[in-house]
Amino acid sequence: MSRKAARGKPSRRRSRRSPGGWLWAGLGRLGRGIGWLLRQRVVWATLLVLLVAFLAYLAWLDRLVTSRFDGRRWDLPAHVYARPLELYEGQSLSIDGLVAELQRLGYRSMPRPDRPGSFRRVGGRIELVTRPFDFWDGPQPAQAAVVGFSSSTLSMLRDNTGGMLPLLRLDPPLIGSVFPADGEDRIIVEPDDVPALIPAALRVVEDRRFEQHHGIDVLGIMRALFVNLSSGQVRQGASTLTQQLVRSYFLGNERTFRRKAREALMSLLLELHYDKADILNAYLNEIYLGQDGSRAIHGFGLASQFYFGKPLAELQLHEVATLVAVVRGPSWYDPRRHPERVLARRNMVLKLLAENGVVEPAQADAASLRKLGVVLDHNVAASYYPAFMALVNRELAEHYREEDLTTAGLRVFTSLDPLLQANAESALAEGVKRLQRAGKPELEGAVVLADPQTAEVLAVVGGRRAGFEGYNRALEARRPIGSLVKPVVYLAALEDGYTLATRIDDAPIEVRLGRNNIWRPRNFDNRAHGEVPLVRALAESMNLATVRLGMEVGVPRVVEMLGRLGVGAKVQANPALLLGAVDLAPLEVAQLYSTLASGGYRSPLRAVRGVQGPDGTPLAQFPLSTEQAVEPAVAYQLNQALVQVMRRGTGRAAGNRLPPGIVAAGKTGTSNDLRDSWFAGFTQNLLGVVWIGYDDNQPTGLTGASGAMSVWSAVMGQTSLASFAAPLPAGLATISIDYPTGLAASGDCGDPLVIVVPEGTRVPPLPGCAGDEGQSMDLAGRTIEWLRGLMP
Repeated sequence: MSRKAARGKPSRRRSRRSPGGWLWAGLGRLGRGIGWLLRQRVVWATLLVLLVAFLAYLAWLDRLVTSRFDGRRWDLPAHVYARPLELYEGQSLSIDGLVAELQRLGYRSMPRPDRPGSFRRVGGRIELVTRPFDFWDGPQPAQAAVVGFSSSTLSMLRDNTGGMLPLLRLDPPLIGSVFPADGEDRIIVEPDDVPALIPAALRVVEDRRFEQHHGIDVLGIMRALFVNLSSGQVRQGASTLTQQLVRSYFLGNERTFRRKAREALMSLLLELHYDKADILNAYLNEIYLGQDGSRAIHGFGLASQFYFGKPLAELQLHEVATLVAVVRGPSWYDPRRHPERVLARRNMVLKLLAENGVVEPAQADAASLRKLGVVLDHNVAASYYPAFMALVNRELAEHYREEDLTTAGLRVFTSLDPLLQANAESALAEGVKRLQRAGKPELEGAVVLADPQTAEVLAVVGGRRAGFEGYNRALEARRPIGSLVKPVVYLAALEDGYTLATRIDDAPIEVRLGRNNIWRPRNFDNRAHGEVPLVRALAESMNLATVRLGMEVGVPRVVEMLGRLGVGAKVQANPALLLGAVDLAPLEVAQLYSTLASGGYRSPLRAVRGVQGPDGTPLAQFPLSTEQAVEPAVAYQLNQALVQVMRRGTGRAAGNRLPPGIVAAGKTGTSNDLRDSWFAGFTQNLLGVVWIGYDDNQPTGLTGASGAMSVWSAVMGQTSLASFAAPLPAGLATISIDYPTGLAASGDCGDPLVIVVPEGTRVPPLPGCAGDEGQSMDLAGRTIEWLRGLMP
């Protein structure tokens, strides 16, 4: 073999490793083995740490789920109710009025009323079955009754056996809640209160394998995916009822993998600890079902009231299907905003119920032909009266902590009259629309209605858009009251010995306000009327006579009288006060006039009657408290002058719009430059205060008579009124005077007007009148003239 070839052949000797090489190779293999083992230990250690962390997280989730669910105490808002309508024989109420009240309460008209919350109208009578309700004075069971009417009077009240009923009280309408900052509102329902159809429908539509799965339904996810892809629309959901409950109760609606994983774990844990019935009941009370302004509607109990205006137990098949349809997406399936969308899904729900044997196909078909049945008027559907609720909240805040009001489930009973509230809202909205001037901002207004005998506030309207929360003009808009203050001036004068026949000079007057400042008031018609009796000066709202009288009495006396009548605001003793330079809110004006209407007895106006605990235990009553502010004889004289405002003075047009024979007292008010239009007036059973103006204080061009008075008349004209009347106090007598001059006159002599004056008052006779008109009349004469004065 050649040397070249030999070189190309590997040498065996060279390929052998030295002993040291084998050693290093072995050490390398050993090192790699040890590294592998170390890496395996790190992995296992890491896995072990992760497992421990996961188990700790799972334990934390488990504790969170069980602690919150075991001690499940939803923040229960204080629910607020209007007054219950109480029926009794002889009551002034028409059959149409009762039907309207029943419809407002969500009572269902049926051919044969045989269940709570049902009625039928047969000729001049109504057959009904009331709902059971736990009132402040004890529980009242459902009651079957027959109510008969004669004209506009409730003439018969019998039970279903024909026995006489002294009183029948309807359940009060729910008008709002004092809910916590998160806005959640709900009515808790127990399993026995839930119609069996609701959980059955939820299982079919939302979670068909609810009884079989353990919180997560893998088969259900696959089935829903197949059904939805096959139909081309979302017909079934993939989340179980348990997952939906966890999402609503513990989590939020963020769409992240982390939240979905946590939701799945918590669902498994919830199912591990609790039975299906408990989970389903929690779901029925927790699930979100709509939005009403800042209030979130949670649970089927409140949703039934919100959408249908009646308790959950009274829902019919098509209404249950509607609520189940809304579950899928309360915003997307809002029955009031998207009725066509909801109708389609409701009918799909009905079809699923029939396909799965929950209802008969014929029932589902009949229900699918029904309208949604959603109450469009929120006032009927447990919605809010923001202005009235603000007054309720103000009163409750004086007695309860906010935490109690928003979490303790209190029940608050108020004096709100829903019919009067509706009348006031529509009258104000239509009135400001009619009075609106082109090119001007939106004209605004406020209305307060109260019962002068009980000092209960019956209605509050805070603006032309009554259903919107925001600036509550009835409580917060403190504006100059103009001539509404004049009765206070005259009341102080009457207390100081003046009479309605006292003559005061309505002539130009100068009042020095300072060293170089002289006030020269004027009458609205820029005329002076000479000497006139006080009754005429007030009836015709004469500025010059009022300022002269106020300066004689003293401005500090007028300020003091305002305080006695119930005005709590600090008032400056400025002569301009005599013509209304004092800023008050409509509610404060109502307080002032309420004292006048009650004959001089001051009772703080109130909206809350009583409060119950969640178990029905009475917690607090708000009884009427009364304090005499002025002598009844003095208040009586003033009120008779306010009656003449409605008959002969600035309120004459309003008096003419009232039902025939109704006696009312009132006063117009207009601030400087026609910026504020006011009217305050009362009958025996109703006091009303109306303000109209611009929020930016622009002139309205309206007087009290041309603006606010028209709204007041519209409200009062829709109400059953009782004429203002009071017994003649001791120490007073009636005399007849000539209205223009205040001199004694009667019969065909002059322009006679019967007024009340302290006994023994002598008035000079009107020249040319026969007889001694200056003498006080005897009892028979007083009675005859008094009856004449009451005639319209």
